[in-house]
Amino acid sequence: MVLEILFIAIVLLIGSFLQGASGFGFGLFSMAFLPFMFTLKDSSLLVISLALVTATMIFIKVHKHIDLRKLSYLLSAAIVGRIGAYFILHHFGEMDVLKKVLGFVLIGMVVYIMLRPEPEDVIRKEKISVPIVLGFVGGFIGGIFVVGGPFFVFYYLIACKDKYTYTANLQATFAVTSIVTIVLHGVSGDFSPHFLLYFLVGVVSVLVGTRLGMTWFDRLSRKKIQTFASILVALAGLNLIFFS
Repeated sequence: MVLEILFIAIVLLIGSFLQGASGFGFGLFSMAFLPFMFTLKDSSLLVISLALVTATMIFIKVHKHIDLRKLSYLLSAAIVGRIGAYFILHHFGEMDVLKKVLGFVLIGMVVYIMLRPEPEDVIRKEKISVPIVLGFVGGFIGGIFVVGGPFFVFYYLIACKDKYTYTANLQATFAVTSIVTIVLHGVSGDFSPHFLLYFLVGVVSVLVGTRLGMTWFDRLSRKKIQTFASILVALAGLNLIFFS
């Protein structure tokens, strides 16, 4: 039990550090490792609940920079995606085969992050359809596997005028979509009996990790953080595919 809690604490600490330093990465990193110990449903609900904590912490710091016009379309579509994801996670979240699916999703996300086109090129070609499509896909994948962040990042990086507006909109999206998921699964009784213990351990980890990450927000290169995290996530994805 002690080793289990220590493992959870370390994974969540690193994930929240990445979130604080780069604006995203908590779900992507945490979901690469927690399913080795829990079901996909329990892992997802723990990370989503803690994602609300990290997003709220960061949002409080930068909330004055939020751009509601840039937020509205993507967030609305993301909420619809989360509602759709709820039905899949609620009914099939205990199945081990979803861990292998998660492995492929993680690797796919790494490839997407590394090889995605320049956001400017996509935004110039499309209008309202871009935030709607990216919002729905990010919300849907995020509601099942908690790795929808890169789709939100892709849009906000170019749509927002500076990194503070980008971070404020991104964290607002994470916070609202997390609340939607928590409420839906809470009403359905999907949280495990040990959830509160793991959540309390996680809160301590994310409070420390997010604060440490935020102190490095102005110093660390997002590219270096992205590369380091992507390598670890890809390796964990392969492990889930072949050994889960």
